[in-house]
Amino acid sequence: MTLLDIGEVAGRSGLAASALRFYERKGLIQAEGRNGLRRAYRPETLERLALITCARDAGFTLSEIAAFLRAGPADTGLRERMAAKEREVSRKVAQLTRLRDSLRHAAVCEHDPFVECPEFKQALGRVPEG
Repeated sequence: MTLLDIGEVAGRSGLAASALRFYERKGLIQAEGRNGLRRAYRPETLERLALITCARDAGFTLSEIAAFLRAGPADTGLRERMAAKEREVSRKVAQLTRLRDSLRHAAVCEHDPFVECPEFKQALGRVPEG
């Protein structure tokens, strides 16, 4: 099995080596061995780091991520928390989509001021569609 040293994992994941060591201390990832004095990881660690990064960006705490990584199908409490987090993320996605659409319109809008443009307001979600 080919192992990746900490520098390569850091480079490919976009995370600092110190973050990898921190995640290891928190039990989120695990070094498979050493390459001299440097930690070495299985290639699958990159997938786990991508999941951790995505979850962090979505607002999950490290303890929530750790619970998620350990959970099995019978963990109904975690499933309920995941469903609640999914609803929260969906609300954020909808909000960001409205913001993106309003900014897209504002970039080409001729209305003066453009923030009072009916199309801008509708894209932002401040007024209902007519």
